[in-house]
Amino acid sequence: MSSKSRSLSVGLTQVFPCSYLDDQQEQLLMLQEQNIRIELFEQLIALGFRRSSSMIYKPQCPDCNACQPIRLDVNEFKLSKRQKRTLKNNQDLSWKIVDQKSEAQYNLYERYVNTRHRDGAMYPATLAQYDSFATANWTQPLFIELSINNRLIGVAITDVLPNSLSAIYSYFDPNEHKRSLGSLLILLQTQVAKMMHKRYLYLGYQIDASRKMNYKRDYRPHQIYTHSGWVTNSIEIKNIHR
Repeated sequence: MSSKSRSLSVGLTQVFPCSYLDDQQEQLLMLQEQNIRIELFEQLIALGFRRSSSMIYKPQCPDCNACQPIRLDVNEFKLSKRQKRTLKNNQDLSWKIVDQKSEAQYNLYERYVNTRHRDGAMYPATLAQYDSFATANWTQPLFIELSINNRLIGVAITDVLPNSLSAIYSYFDPNEHKRSLGSLLILLQTQVAKMMHKRYLYLGYQIDASRKMNYKRDYRPHQIYTHSGWVTNSIEIKNIHR
């Protein structure tokens, strides 16, 4: 921590139905800050916080602790056989890093949300929604774009922090689902982290009981944030839903 300490204003949301577990109630601890130093934000990320737009939050649910902050040490990360196949099967794609949103990005995002997440809180997609959650007024994320024949088919929105990257959101062309582009975008973020000499890639929350959120444990070894700090887990757990 910096020798110049400061206080942060925090609050709790009301309890509301969980977005991922049907039988649970959700509550968030929120930082009520309009501007924050990126170094402090990284320290908060390391304590299990996340951001959506400029809102920094952490689950503080009354009867559940299923949300587990998860990250990869990119220098320790090892590709599985499945992930190696994903890379091999997508050698015909190109990718690049850009630092600005675009109309093509939003058009793809709209198709993705309105096709794959019609039952979610983000449906229906809007431009204002995309502009809001993708960026914050105190940081500018980068956008990793996947293309084939100059056609955009995947995007990963990623925050750049002093010692890490933080995966904000990934989306892709629903017609290209057989390519495992969600997995590919995570693998590309590990490559970018190495290129930028970052140590960690933060993946958000792992929720073992949620089919939408339990895929992150497939990236090993990974670290889970617990009451004892970050704990490394390299054991493969079979996903019974596949």
